[in-house]
Amino acid sequence: MPAPRTVLLTGAAGGLGTLMRGLLPDYGYTLRLFDVQPVEPIEGEPNTGEPDAITADLADKEALREAVRGVDAVLHLAGISLESTFDKILKANIQGTYNLYEAARAEGVRRIVFASSNHAVGFTPRPQGEPPLDPALLIPVDTPRRPDTLYGLSKSFGEDLAQFYWDKHGLETVSVRIGSCFPEPTNVRMLSLWMSPADGARLFHAALTAEHVGHTVVYGSSANTRLWWDLTTARALGYEPQDDSEVYAEKLIAEHGELDPDNPDHAYLGGHFSTNPPIWPH
Repeated sequence: MPAPRTVLLTGAAGGLGTLMRGLLPDYGYTLRLFDVQPVEPIEGEPNTGEPDAITADLADKEALREAVRGVDAVLHLAGISLESTFDKILKANIQGTYNLYEAARAEGVRRIVFASSNHAVGFTPRPQGEPPLDPALLIPVDTPRRPDTLYGLSKSFGEDLAQFYWDKHGLETVSVRIGSCFPEPTNVRMLSLWMSPADGARLFHAALTAEHVGHTVVYGSSANTRLWWDLTTARALGYEPQDDSEVYAEKLIAEHGELDPDNPDHAYLGGHFSTNPPIWPH
């Protein structure tokens, strides 16, 4: 796919959106910004005043049509990023994501990069073994989805929605199951799931430009020594992660201790969101 020139960035005022606003322009993108909150300028960022920034809710279908009109692709980070009530999750993450896809279809946008989450598979038992794990033990992207929260359930819906829009309308999506994208990991679990902001920009760039993705699901993390999941499909897009959380391991382990397989908070991919274990065998 030719490198998109203009990308709609939803959730531009959020934590991940703000990080990407500072990094993606270096790849040659012009960003159009969308968020329910006003988008405040960040240091070194081009002017984000109208018409490059739209303040609106994902429920506003007219605003979404305006936002996607003329863009080459969408990086969809908007929505509720933590567990909440079903009504709020339904409005923002399920109905809102549908509204975005329908607007993109109507305006002829051909590519969306969708921020999915590790919580779509949060009840997956984490792999056991000393790092680095044998590649055969890493969690593949085709592992059955086992959401650990209503939030994770909404991300499972988003992945199915992306598949439907590819099969039905030819609208391509890369669904990125993001682990934790912060300047640095803040707990021991994140050592396995962390994606540095720089690697996040690398992965989103690869997802925006790779050819013939159809609907592709990838895991979003850096090249961590303690990695739990398989990055094969992400690397197939052209993603080459450069960072490793191991530089933070000694400090975090000294503060919090190693992961304990007998601790329910540590037993599943979703961490403490999965403290009520499923009743079926695994």
